[in-house]
Amino acid sequence: MIVTTKELFQQAYGKYAVGAYNINNLEQTVGLFRGNLGQKNSNDDPIDARRSAPFIIQLSRGARGYTDKRFLEAMIRAAEEIFPQAIFAVHLDHGTEEAAYDCIDSGFYSSVMIDASHDPFDKNIEITRRVAERAHDKGISVEAELGMLGGVEEDIAVDAANACLTDPDQAVEFVERSQCDSLAVAIGTSHGAYKFTGSQGLHFDRITEIQHRLPGFPLVMHGSSSVPKEWVDRINKSGGKLGSASGVPEDQYLPAARLGVTKVNIDTDGRLVWCAVYRETFRDKPEDFDPRTPGKPFMAAYADYIAHKNQKLGSAGQLENVRAALTGQPV
Repeated sequence: MIVTTKELFQQAYGKYAVGAYNINNLEQTVGLFRGNLGQKNSNDDPIDARRSAPFIIQLSRGARGYTDKRFLEAMIRAAEEIFPQAIFAVHLDHGTEEAAYDCIDSGFYSSVMIDASHDPFDKNIEITRRVAERAHDKGISVEAELGMLGGVEEDIAVDAANACLTDPDQAVEFVERSQCDSLAVAIGTSHGAYKFTGSQGLHFDRITEIQHRLPGFPLVMHGSSSVPKEWVDRINKSGGKLGSASGVPEDQYLPAARLGVTKVNIDTDGRLVWCAVYRETFRDKPEDFDPRTPGKPFMAAYADYIAHKNQKLGSAGQLENVRAALTGQPV
C-alpha cells in the first residue's frame, strides 16, 4: 500500500525513524520489500511481525535516468502486488523543481523532495513554496532542505569548507513560509562513504534546538549510512580499493528519532552490500557467467541489511501498528 510520507511521520514522530532506502534495480527492489517484511530468501517466506516495518523507497534523479524512470516505476508497482502487506511511500530524492513537477504530475509518487538548499535562503523558500502548492493540490507530501551537507550525492559535491549546519531560527521561518511537510536538516552528516574522521558524530545539541523551535515537525537526516567496516573489508578483500571510511554510528539513529528525526536516508550502505556480494561471487566463481548467480545472494544479504537497519531505527515491528492507524483495522 502506497501512502504519503506525511502519514508515516504522523505515526513515527518521537518514537522511531522510518528508513528511506534508495534503489536502482530489480535485485534491490526485491531485497528491499523482503527485508521490510522480515523475509529473506523467498517472497513466500512467512512474514515476521517482529521485523516488519513501514518504509520509504527513494528514487534519485540518477536512478530515474539510469535507463528509464518507467522501468523503476513498473518494478515498484509489481512489488506492490507481489508484497500486498507492505506499507511504503514512493519518494523523489534530491529533486530539482523540474523533476519534482514531473513526479507530481506522474500520478505515481506520494512524496517529493525539492532541494534548493544551494540557493540563497529566500530563493530556497520561493522554489519550495511553488513545489509545495502544486504537490499539495494532489495530496503529495513535500520535503525540503535547509543547510548544506558536505560530501558527494550523485552530481552534487560540497566540500567541508562550504558545508554548514541548519540554523534553528531560520528553520522556523523556512517551514512557515515554504509550507513544506518535512525538513532535511544539516546536523553533522555528509553524503557518500567518507563522512567523519575520528569520533565525530551527530550534533545532538543542534537537533534539540531545532526540535524546540519546531515541536512536532518531522525532521529528515540525509547522509546517514554507517559505512560498516565489515562491508568495507569484504570489498577490499575481494579486489576493491576503498579507503578508510566511517559513517553515522547506528546507535545514534534512535536518539535522533526521539528528537523528531522521522526519516533517515540510507544509500551508501546498500551500495557496499551490493559491491561486496558481487565482488565475492566473481572472485569465488570465476567460471560462472550467469547474471542471476550474484543476484540471488545479494537479494538475501540486502534483505538482512534492511531488517538490521530497521532494528536500529526502531521501526522494526511497527508495520501492523501503522496499518491499524491508517486503515482502522485492529492489530
